[in-house]
Amino acid sequence: MSRTALPPTDRPAKHNSMLGVGAASLVGSALEWYDFYLYGTAAALVFNRIIFVNSDPLVATLAAFATFAVGYLIRPLGGLIFGRIGDTHGRKYVLVLTLLVMGVATFLMGLVPSYEQVGIWAPITLIVLRLVQGIGAGAEFGGAAIFSVEHANPRRRGLHGAWPSAGVYLGLLMASGVFAIVTQLPEDEFLAWGWRIPFLLSAVVVVVALVIRLKLAESPAFVALQEQEHAPASPVKEVFAREKKAMLTLFLAQTPQNVVSSINLAFITAYLVGNLHLASSIGPLATTIGTAVTMVLLPLFGWLSDRVGRRPVILFGIVFSAIFAFPYFWLIDGAQAPFPIVLAIVVSLGLGVGAMFGPQAAYFAELFTGGARFTGLAFSRELAGAVSAGTTPLIAVALVAAVGGGTWGVALFIIGACVLGAIAVWFGGETRGRRMSATTVEELKASTGSFES
Repeated sequence: MSRTALPPTDRPAKHNSMLGVGAASLVGSALEWYDFYLYGTAAALVFNRIIFVNSDPLVATLAAFATFAVGYLIRPLGGLIFGRIGDTHGRKYVLVLTLLVMGVATFLMGLVPSYEQVGIWAPITLIVLRLVQGIGAGAEFGGAAIFSVEHANPRRRGLHGAWPSAGVYLGLLMASGVFAIVTQLPEDEFLAWGWRIPFLLSAVVVVVALVIRLKLAESPAFVALQEQEHAPASPVKEVFAREKKAMLTLFLAQTPQNVVSSINLAFITAYLVGNLHLASSIGPLATTIGTAVTMVLLPLFGWLSDRVGRRPVILFGIVFSAIFAFPYFWLIDGAQAPFPIVLAIVVSLGLGVGAMFGPQAAYFAELFTGGARFTGLAFSRELAGAVSAGTTPLIAVALVAAVGGGTWGVALFIIGACVLGAIAVWFGGETRGRRMSATTVEELKASTGSFES
């Protein structure tokens, strides 16, 4: 029996489109954080021993984490540059560019010679590549988030917007998983060549992500703005002139998630090895399990924000993270086996970060008008990353050293970040259901709960 062809506007075609959009967002975001967190793990386990060579292990670790921070400090510049391009030339165009910039820089990191081979040129080369990587990464998540949310059904933006967030943890899972494998090598082989394998493997992810992204059409919201000629001539000027409150809300709301994530994904591995003198494989193993659990929970929290609102879900994650700050370190410091360490990281990432991060793409996209969304989201988010995420491992190492090896200072630091985030989210108001094509702040706020495209 013959089947009647469905018109292109029917639901199956739309569903297929969202599958493509979700895959593009997931894979590209995975590459970004695979790349970026490879460096965090390598800074804790490798770079402080073969690139930033110093007789004092603490100084060498601080130097390695300082370049971890450099990658974050340059990201706001990438957010401005690529955000403007995304608001004027299209979301898809930027997603292809950022993918190439990040991928090439990460691949070349796997070829950097050691300090013993080329002296000072080893850290210089690594820092330059870290800067290039950071510029490319400055618009990747923002672009993927906007691309997903602008395509989604207005009542499912939280769910579909969670795919870039899940991509972040897929990238972390891949990075920690590959490192968990290569750390099983004999130590001399791991330091000689084993650590390079995860960086070189990034080329595979780049190819897969490019194939998926090049097949997609432009965001419908961006096309509508262009057709109606509502896009501002200068998105940077527009967002700084009229949308400063949204930028501040995003900056502060992002801070607790940055801090808690960086503690779990960068600092804790160095702490387990350097302070508790545990095997170097425990940190990557615990992070692998924690990221896998979080990746599964992120869409759930995104979906929940479609039902009850962005604000209550994000506030739950912030408050939980503050309450869990001291128990987190009690579990880790008192651990006689890997299980308590794994439990602490799984709970902190899965419930705390999961609830903050799951609704984030939809929440942040709904804070800004259509014509300045990419610039405002990418710059504000990456500025928060530069201030809080990139510096957190450095601050945490310094706090532990300042109090003679204790972790109570780091716990208080987490709580302080959570207080700032909670205030911002509470006073920032609810955003669920805002119209993506709104062109003024007044129109955007008035559309809250309308669930219009």
